[in-house]
Amino acid sequence: MGRKGAETRTRLLDTTQDLIEAGGYSGAGLNQVIAASGMPRGSLYFHFPGGKDELVAEALRRAGREIAEAAQRLAATAPDTTALVTGLITMLGDRLESSGWRKGCPVATVALELAATHDALRQVCAEVYDSWERILSDRLAAGGHPDPEGTATAVLALIEGALLLARARRDRRPLDAVARRAAILLTAS
Repeated sequence: MGRKGAETRTRLLDTTQDLIEAGGYSGAGLNQVIAASGMPRGSLYFHFPGGKDELVAEALRRAGREIAEAAQRLAATAPDTTALVTGLITMLGDRLESSGWRKGCPVATVALELAATHDALRQVCAEVYDSWERILSDRLAAGGHPDPEGTATAVLALIEGALLLARARRDRRPLDAVARRAAILLTAS
């Protein structure tokens, strides 16, 4: 793929990622993607012959990788798991607040909307969550934690819930509360 083709594909993914994060699967109609990206319909189908589902799946995977890479960078520099989790919460909270409370978790809106009705996209969401849990679990295991998988799941659930509450309330306090509780959970185990 040439430079122009890669730029077109990137623009379509950027636009879709923004739309699905703010409004879910239903908030990213193909007409909306085309209008917001400025790309012609033919380009969308050239790069994503599977249509909307292929485009959304790739946008979800891409968003998941972006968060995973940020978490890996934090994990590489954080002195312990508590610092890693606090850093993640701060990063996600900053992202949420700077977006005008539109962008919390990049997959949650689609996961909540489609988990019961669209197995292929549900699976993509599950894969993204699994990759994030692995980062936490690996860090916990490296520190000798007795239940790294279970604790990673609990911490991720706390973060996801806090993002949802913060987004609904347009207030960072749920994130701050979860950061404090996660620290207690991680040091008590």
